[in-house]
Amino acid sequence: MDCIRRGIAIICVLLLLTPLADAQVPGLTESGGGWFSSYKFRELPPIDLSNSNRLEQLLRGGNIYLSLQDAIALALENNLDIAIQRYAPINAEASLLRAKAGGPLRGVPTSVQTVTTNILSQVTGTGSGTGGGGGGSVSGSGGGAGGTIITATGTSIPNLDPSFYVAGSAGHRTNPQTNSFTTGTNSLVLSNKSFSAGIQKAFLTGTSVSLGWNNNNVKTNAFRNDYNPYTNANLELTISQRLLQGFGPAVNSRNIRIAQNNRKVSDLAFKQQVIATVSQVIAGYWDLVTFHENVKVRRQALELSKKLYEDNKKQVEIGTLAPIEIVRAEAEVASNQQALVNAETQLLQQETALKNALSRTGVASPTIAEARIIPTDRITVPEEEQIEPIQDLVAQALENRPELLQSRISIESTRIGLKGTKSQLLPSLDIQASFQNNALAGQLNTVPVPNIPGIDPNQFQRGVGGDPFFIGGVGTAFRQLFRRNFPDYSIAFQLNVPLQNRAAKADMIMDQVSLRQQELQQQRLINSIRMDVRNALIALQQARAAYQAAVKARELAEQTVDAEQKKYALGASTIFFVIQYQRDLAQARSQEVAAESAYAKAKVMLDQAVGRILEAYNISIEEAEKGRVSRPPDPLPAIP
Repeated sequence: MDCIRRGIAIICVLLLLTPLADAQVPGLTESGGGWFSSYKFRELPPIDLSNSNRLEQLLRGGNIYLSLQDAIALALENNLDIAIQRYAPINAEASLLRAKAGGPLRGVPTSVQTVTTNILSQVTGTGSGTGGGGGGSVSGSGGGAGGTIITATGTSIPNLDPSFYVAGSAGHRTNPQTNSFTTGTNSLVLSNKSFSAGIQKAFLTGTSVSLGWNNNNVKTNAFRNDYNPYTNANLELTISQRLLQGFGPAVNSRNIRIAQNNRKVSDLAFKQQVIATVSQVIAGYWDLVTFHENVKVRRQALELSKKLYEDNKKQVEIGTLAPIEIVRAEAEVASNQQALVNAETQLLQQETALKNALSRTGVASPTIAEARIIPTDRITVPEEEQIEPIQDLVAQALENRPELLQSRISIESTRIGLKGTKSQLLPSLDIQASFQNNALAGQLNTVPVPNIPGIDPNQFQRGVGGDPFFIGGVGTAFRQLFRRNFPDYSIAFQLNVPLQNRAAKADMIMDQVSLRQQELQQQRLINSIRMDVRNALIALQQARAAYQAAVKARELAEQTVDAEQKKYALGASTIFFVIQYQRDLAQARSQEVAAESAYAKAKVMLDQAVGRILEAYNISIEEAEKGRVSRPPDPLPAIP
């Protein structure tokens, strides 16, 4: 008897303490508040569209003096693509909270935002060969399963959140009776007040426990009852256990483990977003540097053509040159002016695109919109390239690329989900044990005996009546319940065997097909990563060779122009050749600038393909998650 009482007491304590243990999820629920915290939620703060102070600190005299590291820092602090992805871990945390309650998974989005990529590519993809494409985009990235599996098959997961219920009712009934032998009247009048309360909880083992108390108070006009009014009460403990289908934590905790995996996937998706955005910003910054240099080249070409035009005018004035040569020189000046306008247009477009990528409100602010971006870093090509062996680069990529890590976690989650589908194939066998304590308490019936022919009211007796054990109210009923004076016991089982089980078999086949497809997609992603690394390494080597050739071509063009101008001054050449060689020089300088840009972006592509771009540029994921970079802005250059 004492052991049963202690067992019931322990179960009650566990049922009461379970909400306090499971309800707290850091960052998602209100702290404190006890039971009332279950009915509160933490409202997410409204979006913040103000830029970080770094942008204002870099602004001076209508110009934004921007280094590469400051461009990266501004992207981490202000870029909207990264800001959108910051909500993914919160969403994954909420999905985990839902899974801990036994709810189905809603999935975690892992797609990478591409607004920054598209804007920068639209600008850098145009023009006359300088700047090239957007750079930094690695083919094949983003493949694989993404970890957003929604578990909809397999055995149902019980509701793991405990629930408490309270119910009450009051009523009056008048029932005509066909026989007055039991109640003593043909018109039975009942006044009833009932109250019930209980708590129930399911566990990952497949166990369900419920504890309920029912109290029913009745007042009647039946004079044959010994007690009136009287109280019926019972306290019932029911324990049910799944033994085959839906048995064990491995099956019932699968959504929790998948949600925990999805939490990791959301972190990897955020990292992938940072990598994609930063790579594009770096490439966009080098494009900006390239367009600045290209403007300088076009200005040099314009100055050369203007000088030739002035020299020809003087020679025409003194009669040593035909007037038609002035027209030719003037046409060349116009051509170079048009080329300069095109280069400046390209530069302005790139500045606008970069402002949009580094500011939360783009160019909405007139101050930012009108400011010119002055890059303070220059592209440098080292004299010797330190190239790691290709097998080492591939090994780094297979270890670091976040999309491959996402695919591996996704496959693990699918295998976890298969446990529920496999459990669905089993017959269902449930066992249930019930323990109920009953109680009865009331007052002696004082309803007068009606005048019934043949019955002497003075000699009427109400059964055995008058037992003091039952005399009392709710307190007497409670004492009977906890003394277990009137216990009931029962144990039952239910077996359900599907004879064909076709739906469960089909689910198992389809889930295994999904797993095999994911494994093949992972291999396809691995092959794509290997190809990315090889192509990026080849592109870097070709870009370096193209840059070296462009330097030689520019040096030769400078020497050729200098020699031809001397010959023209001595009358040994014509203006046609001078203009032609000046054009060749401008083209050679532009090609050198473009080759520098191609080399810088090929370097970015290799770092991105290997998955080491964050380490290469000292980028902290923790700072990216917070949206605050601790590194101070670079000092502004001295005013000349």
